[in-house]
Amino acid sequence: MCLKLMKGTYISLLKSCKSLSQLKQIQAHIFSVGLQQDRDTLNKLMAFSMDSSLGDFNYANRIFKYIHTPSLFIYNLMIKAFVKRGSFRSAISLFRQLREHGVWPDNYTYPYVLKGIGCIGEVGEGKKVHAFVVKTGLAFDAYVGNSLMDMYAELRLVEGFTQVFEEMPERDTVSWNIMISGYVRCKRFQEAVDVYRRMRKESNEKPNEATVVSSLSACTSLRNLELGKEIHDYIVNELDLTTIMGNALLDMYCKCGHVSVAQKIFDTMPVKNVNCWTSMVTGYVTCGLLDEARDYFERSPSRDIVLWTAMINGYVQFNRFEEAIALFGEMQMRGVRPDNFIVVTLLTGCAQSGALEQGKWIHNYIDENRILVDAVVGTALIEMYAKCGCIDIALEIFHGLKEKDTASWTAIICGLAMNGKTSRALELFEAMQVRGFKPDDVTFIAVLSACTHAGLVEEGRKLFHSMTSVYDIEPNLEHYGCFIDLLGRAGLLQEAEELVRKLPNENDEIIVPVYGALLSACRTYNNIDMGERLATALAKVKSSDSSLHTLLASIYASADRWEDVRKVRSKMKDMGIKKVPGYSSCLE
Repeated sequence: MCLKLMKGTYISLLKSCKSLSQLKQIQAHIFSVGLQQDRDTLNKLMAFSMDSSLGDFNYANRIFKYIHTPSLFIYNLMIKAFVKRGSFRSAISLFRQLREHGVWPDNYTYPYVLKGIGCIGEVGEGKKVHAFVVKTGLAFDAYVGNSLMDMYAELRLVEGFTQVFEEMPERDTVSWNIMISGYVRCKRFQEAVDVYRRMRKESNEKPNEATVVSSLSACTSLRNLELGKEIHDYIVNELDLTTIMGNALLDMYCKCGHVSVAQKIFDTMPVKNVNCWTSMVTGYVTCGLLDEARDYFERSPSRDIVLWTAMINGYVQFNRFEEAIALFGEMQMRGVRPDNFIVVTLLTGCAQSGALEQGKWIHNYIDENRILVDAVVGTALIEMYAKCGCIDIALEIFHGLKEKDTASWTAIICGLAMNGKTSRALELFEAMQVRGFKPDDVTFIAVLSACTHAGLVEEGRKLFHSMTSVYDIEPNLEHYGCFIDLLGRAGLLQEAEELVRKLPNENDEIIVPVYGALLSACRTYNNIDMGERLATALAKVKSSDSSLHTLLASIYASADRWEDVRKVRSKMKDMGIKKVPGYSSCLE
């Protein structure tokens, strides 16, 4: 009876405790009277020790280590605390200890354990815990089921969260939200949209802020303006517009090309954060309206690094490089530290405009400010120097990279090819694969171009056919164009023509350069018959490419078919096409 009275006294003291020092005094008394292993007292002591306004995690952890047989309540407290602190492996380790001590987890244990597993990407551990959930009979608990789905979504395992969702006897709004956001995380945007529609049709649960934000994200990626408008109407009629929802709408309308609608929403939003201003700047940049974008940029009350990057990227994208550099200078004056994205954007601009001096200045800036030269920054430096003709510096940077990826290998191979270093480009292509990097479609454009410039027909043929047979990459028009150009320059016109017939079914305007390469070869090798066949095929193409029509006329002229030359000239006149200076004067 005396012990029970003491327990009540100490629990009352804990409830009235107002500071960590008082808590420590009470804890010392509890241990001195022999209550250090009493379950009720320990539960209360640990609960107060974990209180953020009163306790201290490290102090609570020291108490925990003195407990011989922690209760499930205490285990749950500790697991939750570890996860919230980002100590995910410690939380999972504690879960294993709990099971080893014969304590059965409940629906408060699993959500934090599953969160920890998702955050560290332990797929195998996640599946084990899922099996244990089923064994303990909590698979149909909504809280646990939602946590399982969220874990699988974090692990990017579509089949995992889909299976859990479909097996749930009851789904709440959170279940639907995790399903939609899970598909968005996995870039399965159409499936996300389908789940939203299914929720509206099958469920009595109403979409909330999280639902519409994830669904609008999917609409944005799919450019599904129709559903985006439908969700907008739902927000207007059923929800109070928040800043988060408003920004999702702005992003959707801007990326779908309806910046004027976004502007109206923006003007009516009572509270705007920096993301809203960034969406408007990005929207106007996308439409090529850089002056309007700059106006929103200047009016923004605050500017984070993302907003600065959006505006600088806009100038680079539309070849207003001097303004990009000037804005970068202003950013530095305002004390905003640039990140990797901005220096990559500026280096891209240098590469596009051949601005070697500015590129060198940015390179020096990177070194002086100790900006990490990772694979992304390294690739941008390689491309800049290669396109500016400084291939030796590009090679030096490439070899100095501690971490390389497919893009950095591709950049140096492409740089070597464009600078006439064909043999070295092909050597690095082989070395890339030896080092375990798989070439992608861009890599093959680089090596095929190298073969074309060097006239390496057999090597080019082997590479082209290996794309599908070895690397499972379907050649696109650029790959066909490179190989057809290689064959045409080598005089292998029949093989080139057979390839032309196999071209992917694309927009006619896109295939014109490929036909043009073969037409040029026909003129070089005076193959009138093939030129006529290509001309018949091209007669159906309403192209504005003057070089194509000039080539066609040149082939007719070489065969003294002047009536056909006049027809080509007449067609060009009807279509409003002007001959580019420098081509043959056979149309004159």
